[in-house]
Amino acid sequence: MNPYDQAHALARSLRESAEYAEYSRLKEAAYADDTNRALLDEYKRLQFRLQAKMASGESLPPDDMQRLQQIGTLLQFNPDVSNYLMAEFRFQRMLTDIFKILAEVAGVDLDMLAQG
Repeated sequence: MNPYDQAHALARSLRESAEYAEYSRLKEAAYADDTNRALLDEYKRLQFRLQAKMASGESLPPDDMQRLQQIGTLLQFNPDVSNYLMAEFRFQRMLTDIFKILAEVAGVDLDMLAQG
C-alpha cells in the first residue's frame, strides 16, 4: 500500500478520534471569550519562544519566564481554558506517540534528540 494513502488514512483517523473531538470542542469553548483568546495566544507565543531559546542553548529571559508563569496561573483557574489545555496535551501526546512509531521505522532515536 502507498505510504501517502496510509498517511491520509491516519489523518482521517486522527480527525475522527475521541481525543480530537474533545480537543476541538474544548478549544472552541476556550477561545469563545476574547480575554481567554488573548491570554492563550500570549501564553502559546511565550511558550514557543522559550522552547526555541532552550533548543538553541540560549538563556531564558527571566521576564519571559515570569510572564509565562503568571499567565499560566491565570489560565489554570479558568475551567474552560484548563480543560482545553489538558485536552490539547492528551491529543499532542497521542501525536507524539505516533511520531515515535514512525521515527522508529526511519531509525531516528527521539530520546537521544531530547537529551541533547
